[in-house]
Amino acid sequence: METEYHRLLGTPVSGGVLVVSDHASNRVPDDIDLGIEDALLDEHIAIDIGVAAIAERMVQAGTAAWLGNVSRLVCDFNRTHDVPGMMPEISDGYVIPGNVLTKEERQARVDRLFDPYHHALAAQLNKTPPALILSLHSFTPGLATCTKPRPWQVGVLYNQDERAARIAIPWLEAQGFVTGDQEPYSGKLLNASMNRHAEPNGLPYLSIEIRQDLIAEEAGQAEWADVMTRLCAAVVGQLPSSQPSLG
Repeated sequence: METEYHRLLGTPVSGGVLVVSDHASNRVPDDIDLGIEDALLDEHIAIDIGVAAIAERMVQAGTAAWLGNVSRLVCDFNRTHDVPGMMPEISDGYVIPGNVLTKEERQARVDRLFDPYHHALAAQLNKTPPALILSLHSFTPGLATCTKPRPWQVGVLYNQDERAARIAIPWLEAQGFVTGDQEPYSGKLLNASMNRHAEPNGLPYLSIEIRQDLIAEEAGQAEWADVMTRLCAAVVGQLPSSQPSLG
């Protein structure tokens, strides 16, 4: 299933795993001009490099995936209405002229893309509550606007609900991965989608950031799809059974 704002791969089932990747696409609708060079659409400011391919491989292994279908520069689904970064005018030092919008133009994108994406995701979660949401992202090895090193191969983020994170972090470390606990940034600060869909409904979730140089090519994507599939199975197997309450 595909709409302007999302793609649904596989068949979600109650008690299964649903991959949610807000930044899986670099697509820009034909009637939106961001005013940037096309090459920037392949960079981390426009897309979470590698995550769509990982999600697609996980679907082949039997899970389901909900993928954002426009670039995060057009509309960042992992933000809230009240932050400039939802339609950034500057991203990692790059000016995005097409995002200098009036209040009415901004609201038009919210109505067209942001709200339908989240309303549809909420409906899907209500219809088939998963045992675990894998909120899948990737991060650049280094920001142009920051010299702080990012040595982690994978990061685990969380806000108030730490159930899945506390299982995932030692599991990843046991596999030999350099694992960040609330790195490369804190899930208490940037966790909008899971704050909206998982935390208030008691749905266990695992927010994962994979370093992009590890998954830019097919071999790395295959490796990390396998890691994520095994990780989700391990987390689901160790989570206490509970019945989420969805409104």
